[in-house]
Amino acid sequence: MSYGFLDIAVTPSVRSVQAEMGVDHLWSDFKGTRPSDRFTESEAAFIAERDSFYMASVSETGWPYVQHRGGPRGFLKLVDDRTLAFADYRGNLQYISAGNVAADGRACLFLMDYPRRARLKIYAHVDIVPLDADPALTALISPQGYRAKMERIFRLRLDAFDWNCPQHITPRFTEAEVSAAVQPLRDRLSQLEADNAALRARLGLEQKDGEAP
Repeated sequence: MSYGFLDIAVTPSVRSVQAEMGVDHLWSDFKGTRPSDRFTESEAAFIAERDSFYMASVSETGWPYVQHRGGPRGFLKLVDDRTLAFADYRGNLQYISAGNVAADGRACLFLMDYPRRARLKIYAHVDIVPLDADPALTALISPQGYRAKMERIFRLRLDAFDWNCPQHITPRFTEAEVSAAVQPLRDRLSQLEADNAALRARLGLEQKDGEAP
């Protein structure tokens, strides 16, 4: 079984550079440890936790275009073990990604987990689905309580995925993650302040009781 992600990523030019750097033997017959054309429970759990990702598409001029996509946590939905979908929200009205994938459906996604220093790379073919074309899919990707305007659905058919090593990923944390991390400190500070106030009140009463009549 071949390793699908490298089958796509490694071109003759890439092999030439690998040979130049003396590492071509590492990849000449690399098979990987498991299939990369179907998401497992590990990828499903990782995808469900993401509130953003980066998507690269290719224009008709040949130039790549990378766009940040964000939304509520879990807005990128796993439809099945080979299909993803997400709502395309109204943005700056340039529609570059939408236009690119309409002409060439190939895309590459980078999903980042900065606190855990993990990243998942996905090669996929994208097709655009009107909101009224598939009611079940529209219901699946519709966010509860998220006020952004949905304009269309991006449906992605998995070609291959791969995990990257954590090297050079700087841990970063969202406001919510920082807040959750320091909450025990806030709770402890509140308790100490309450204990201190109670102690001061007690000392004040004892001093008052000890005053000469």
